[in-house]
Amino acid sequence: MSENKNQPLLEVKDLKEYFNVSVGILKSKPLKAVDGVSFSINKGETLGLVGESGCGKTTVGRTILHLYEPTSGEIWYNGKQIKTKEDVNEFRKKATMVFQDPYSSLNPRMTVADIIGEPLDVHKLYKTREERQARILELMSHVGLNSEHASRYAHEFSGGQRQRIGIARALAVNPDFIICDEPVSALDVSIQAQVINMFDELQEKLGLTYLFIAHDLLVVRHISDRIAVMYLGKMVELANAADIYENPLHPYSKSLLSAVPVPDPKIARSNQRIMLSGDIPSPLNAPSGCPFRTRCPYATEQCSAEMPAFNEVKPGHFVACHRVHEIN
Repeated sequence: MSENKNQPLLEVKDLKEYFNVSVGILKSKPLKAVDGVSFSINKGETLGLVGESGCGKTTVGRTILHLYEPTSGEIWYNGKQIKTKEDVNEFRKKATMVFQDPYSSLNPRMTVADIIGEPLDVHKLYKTREERQARILELMSHVGLNSEHASRYAHEFSGGQRQRIGIARALAVNPDFIICDEPVSALDVSIQAQVINMFDELQEKLGLTYLFIAHDLLVVRHISDRIAVMYLGKMVELANAADIYENPLHPYSKSLLSAVPVPDPKIARSNQRIMLSGDIPSPLNAPSGCPFRTRCPYATEQCSAEMPAFNEVKPGHFVACHRVHEIN
């Protein structure tokens, strides 16, 4: 993990992404996938974004890259707001994405060389065919693939190798910032470690900045400088990785971390698992006030009346909870 440079590379301000969902004849309702999320990522830093499936973390990543048009909010990159189509095109030359599923994110009809070379073609990043070929082989060597793999097709590779192809493709535009959308969740555990270590090495070598989206808290802890926790479209906690793991302040973060397996049997036996009651509400019918209140053991009338502000309760530690000082 790189040292924090304390210079925001990416700033997200009050980002909202609503999808209109049909709920009857000629009736629709907004599904609030992302509802007022704000954060920044410093140059050379990795921000881990965690939460249960369906909390909106993948939508955050895709909306930042304008794969979904933001409903509202601001996205700033290197001090410049991304607003126009030209801004988005320029931004995508410096920001790319590694997708979750290495099976469906690669075109089965294209060779590895063509998959990796596609961003070079789109952004016209070479002058001759020889230069293109040399760049493709250089990218393949970055991710541990050799030149013999260039003429093969995606189905001829294992899951881990396919994800390496996807990472090489993401590196093709020589980006500063990569959104990693659960990049190891579809891989075997033994392969996960190799790919995570490769992300670390590439960050060190190429000076990359990551938004690392995952639901596996052990993976996130290994790679992240800071960690943000999402629940039902909202950010509920953000702090340094060590602070989140050693002293989570939000009731939801406490519950998530209590479920993380511990390799030491003595510590595991003494750890108290915090079980949450009920199911996650539908984003179509989110609770009033704090979204977590229907499952929170500390909820009061105030929690149902108003959404808690996302406040800095300790230096660098932000929490959205009305009762954070009472319960900690």
